[in-house]
Amino acid sequence: MRRTHRHAPLCLAIALGLAGPAAHAQQATQDGQPSAQANKPQASNNGELGSITVTARRREETLQEVPVAVTAFTSQALDKLNVQDLGDLKGQVPNLTLYAARGSNTTITAYIRGVGQSDPLWGVDPGVGMYIDDVYVARPQGALFDLLDVNRVEVLRGPQGTLYGKNTIGGAIKYVTKPLATNFNGFVQGTVGNYNERDVKFAVGDAFGDAKALRARLSMAKLTRDGFGKNLTSGHDVSDKDIFAWRLAVGAYVTEKFDLQFAYDHTDDESGVRGAQMLAKNPFAPTYSPMASRYDVRNGMPDVNHTKLDGLSMTANVKLNENWALKYVWAKRQSNTETNIDFDTLPNKVADVKAFYRDHQTSNEIQVNYDAGGRAHGVMGIYQFDGDAGGQVLNNFFNLSFGDTRGTVYTKSTAVYADWTFDLTSKFKLDAGVRYTDEKKHTIVHNIGYTDGTFTKPSGVIAADFDKSIGFKNVSPKLSLDYQITPGVMVYGLASRGFKSGGYNIRAQSVAVPRSAEPFRDERVDSLEIGSKMALLDQSLFLNMAYFHNKYKNIQLSVFTEYTTPANTKAFFGDFTNAGQGTVSGFEFEYQWLPSKHFALTGNLAWLNAKFDEYMYKNFNIADQQKFTNAPKFSGAINAEYRTSLGSAGDLTARVSYTRQSSVVATTEVTHDPVTGVNTQPIEQGAYGLIGAGVIWKPSKPWTVSLQGSNLNNTKYLTTGYVIPALGVRTGFYGAPRQYTLSVRYDF
Repeated sequence: MRRTHRHAPLCLAIALGLAGPAAHAQQATQDGQPSAQANKPQASNNGELGSITVTARRREETLQEVPVAVTAFTSQALDKLNVQDLGDLKGQVPNLTLYAARGSNTTITAYIRGVGQSDPLWGVDPGVGMYIDDVYVARPQGALFDLLDVNRVEVLRGPQGTLYGKNTIGGAIKYVTKPLATNFNGFVQGTVGNYNERDVKFAVGDAFGDAKALRARLSMAKLTRDGFGKNLTSGHDVSDKDIFAWRLAVGAYVTEKFDLQFAYDHTDDESGVRGAQMLAKNPFAPTYSPMASRYDVRNGMPDVNHTKLDGLSMTANVKLNENWALKYVWAKRQSNTETNIDFDTLPNKVADVKAFYRDHQTSNEIQVNYDAGGRAHGVMGIYQFDGDAGGQVLNNFFNLSFGDTRGTVYTKSTAVYADWTFDLTSKFKLDAGVRYTDEKKHTIVHNIGYTDGTFTKPSGVIAADFDKSIGFKNVSPKLSLDYQITPGVMVYGLASRGFKSGGYNIRAQSVAVPRSAEPFRDERVDSLEIGSKMALLDQSLFLNMAYFHNKYKNIQLSVFTEYTTPANTKAFFGDFTNAGQGTVSGFEFEYQWLPSKHFALTGNLAWLNAKFDEYMYKNFNIADQQKFTNAPKFSGAINAEYRTSLGSAGDLTARVSYTRQSSVVATTEVTHDPVTGVNTQPIEQGAYGLIGAGVIWKPSKPWTVSLQGSNLNNTKYLTTGYVIPALGVRTGFYGAPRQYTLSVRYDF
C-alpha cells in the first residue's frame, strides 16, 4: 500500500505561483495516478505556503523528505518568471549556468556547481544529464529546449550517479511534459515582441470511450524572431529564431493496474547562425577592425545552422499488487545538424568550418518500486543504452590548408541500480543506494587532408586513422541520513558519487601528436553535502540551505592546442585530455516569503569555490594559474511579486526580478605555457546583473494577458567564445539584449 507522506510545510520550488489563492490539488502523473511531481507551493487563504512533492528518487515523495538539493518549477511559475527556454533558468537556480553553445542557438552548455562540459562535439559526453520525462537525452544539440506544454522542470544539483547514471556528475535537468487528462482541455497562445517576434503555441487533449481509457494530447509551436544582428556580407539576419516543434502523446489505460503510454516529439530548428563579436583585430586580416555591435558579423560562410530532432518513447506501468509497481520505458531518439562556423567572423577564408553531426540512441529501462507503508521502501532498476554519434567537420584554414575530421563513436552501456529508504524511527531516516555501470565505447576516426576547398580530392595527408575500443566500469554509491527536528524543520547529510564516461578525441592529430589518439579517462566526483529544509513563521517563510564539498577527479578539458606540422609550420587542433583534479565547495540558500496574501518574495544566494589541485600540462603542474570554467564565485536572484484582485475585472500579478553573478572565466585556454612561455588570455566576463519584469492579467477564467520583459537594463555580457592564437581568432558570444513580449492565451 502507499505510505501517507508527512506534508511538512517546505519546498525547494523557486516559483512565483506561491502567491496563488489556494493550494491546488495534486496533478496527474504520466501514468494517470496522483502526482508527486511538482505542484508548485501555493498560498492558502490564511497566508500559508503549501508543500510540494517530487520524484527526485524515482518514487513519489514530498520534497521535504528528500535529502538532496532540488529546485522545481511548475508551468505557472515558469510563465511568471518568463522562462521561454531552459537557458532562462540561469540565475533562478543556485550554482546553475546554462547558455547556448558558441555558434548555435539551441545546443546547450550546462554546468551545475562548476561541473559540466563546454565542448558539444560528438564523442564528448555532457556533465549535466538532460531528461525528457524518463528519457535520457545523450547529445547537447537541440537540448536547449523551448518550453512547449510543459508540466514542470526539475533541477537536481550534485552527483546523481546512483539513480540517473553516467553523465549526471554535476546534476540533472528534467523536462516533464503535461500528463494525459480524462477531460477535454487545451490552450492556444499568441505572442508578439520586439525583433519582430511572432510565436504561436497550441495544445489539445481529450479522453475517449465510456471509461476514458484512451487518452491523447497534441501540442505544437511555431517560434519566430528576427535576428539580434546582421551578416553584413550576405545581408541575412544572425541570432534569429525559426523553430517548429510538435509532440503527440497517446495513452491506453487498459485496467486500473495496467496502462501503456506512447509519445513522439519532433523539432525542426532552422534558425540562422549565431552572431559573435570580434574582440581583437585578427593579424591575418589587418584591414578589418572589431565592430561596435556585439551581434553583427561579416561571415563569408553560409548563414545555415539547421538541427532536426525526433524522439519516440513507450512507457508501460503495471501495478503488480498493493506493494509493488513496475515501469518499463523504451525510447529512441535521433538528431541531425548542419552548421557553419566562421571562427574569424570575416569574409576572408581564415578559419571556416562546415560541420555535420548525427546521433542515434535507443534505451530500455525497467524500474520496480516497493512501498508497503512500512519502514522500508525503495526502487530498483536495470538500464540499457545503445547509441552512435558521428559526423564530419570540413576545415578550411587560410584557403591553404584543407582538412576533414570524420568519425563515429558507438556506445553500449548497461547499469543496475537500487535506492532504498529505511525509517529508523519516526524522525530519523537512512537512505542507501548504489549503481553499477558497465560501458563500452568503440571509436572509428579517419581525419585526412584535401587539395582544395571542394573537399573532393584527398591530398594524401593522414592526420589520424584508428579504430579503437575501451571499456569503463563504475560503482556509484550514495548514503544519506536525515532527521526531522520538528514538523517544519529537517536536516540531512549526504555522501554520493558521480561518474562521467571517458572516450577518444574525434579531432585527434595522431601523426603529429601521437598521444591525441589515446583515450581520455572517465571523470568522477565524490560529494559530501549537509543541508536543512525549514518552514517558519506559521508556514509563511521557507528557508533551504545546503553546503557541499566535492573532490573532482580526472577532469576532462577541451583546449585548442598548437602543434608543428611535418612542414615545420604552425597548426592547431581541438585537444581533449584529463587535466587532473580539483576541489569544489559551495553554499546554497533558497528562500520564499509570503509576508501577506498580496506579496511574495523568492530567490536564492549561492557561493562557489572551485580550484584545481592538479592540472598537468606538458609534465608541469599548472594548477595555480588555471581557473575553472563557468564557475562564478557568487550568484543569486530576487523576485518580488504583487498580486491583487480587480473585482469583476479579474486578477492582476506584477513581478520584478533581479539576477546577478560575479566574474567568470568562459573558456579553457592554458594561460601560460610552461615550455614555450606563451601567454594566452581566456575570455572572461566581469560581474553583471539582469533585470526582468512582468505583468499578468486574468480578466476572466479562460483568458490570460501577459506583458514580459527580460534584460531590461540591456546589459552586455559574454557567455562563451573562441580563442585560437594560431589563427588570430578571438571572438565572443553574448547573451540576448533587451526583449519584451505581449502574449494572449485562451484556455479551454
